[in-house]
Amino acid sequence: MNRLRLPTLLLTALLAGWQVPLAAQPGTPAKPAFTEVMGNRDLLAKLQKGGYVLYLRHGDTDNSRPDQFPHVDLADCNTQRLLNDQGRALMRDVGKSLRKAKIPLGEIIVSPMCRTRESATLAIGDKFETAEALMYSANMTRAEKQPRLEALKKLLAAPVPAGSNRLLLAHAPNLADLIGFFVKPEGTLVVFAQRGPEGYEYVASIPPALWSDLLSR
Repeated sequence: MNRLRLPTLLLTALLAGWQVPLAAQPGTPAKPAFTEVMGNRDLLAKLQKGGYVLYLRHGDTDNSRPDQFPHVDLADCNTQRLLNDQGRALMRDVGKSLRKAKIPLGEIIVSPMCRTRESATLAIGDKFETAEALMYSANMTRAEKQPRLEALKKLLAAPVPAGSNRLLLAHAPNLADLIGFFVKPEGTLVVFAQRGPEGYEYVASIPPALWSDLLSR
């Protein structure tokens, strides 16, 4: 049964406050524009050994039914934008690709929105935790976003045991707010590596259409 909490060990660590890089201060040279890198077979070999954080965007949705902001009820999917049939099929395929690639998953943490929970169930089953910190952020104020961005930083930077990968299943705007990268298309997997005191580092992306090439022999 899913529980609306982070895994105990990870939550303890977050409360203890892992240090992650601070935002650039005034006068600091601007960072270069974000450059997306496509994953390759060498990356798959590394993921099979574990130690990475994987950020997966949910499947395609029915845009004719937008979230009923500010009256979204997490317990009532009728107040939310939901997956469409294409999105459901996509997430089943992404799950099959992850299993075929033999990528081990340990902690699986999911946004509490209905479209992300359904995406997780279709892709990897029902053994996951939900975290309010990963909730869709596009309709939030800057003040509302800030604690969630800090929590996401820590989820990306927290050490991952060798032999498994941490999977975060959430939304494109959240990552765009953090690193300036709007994940697209739906179902794209974004890979991050930990960098000790430096926090975390973007490694590469695996969009759904790339899996067939990566898994071909």
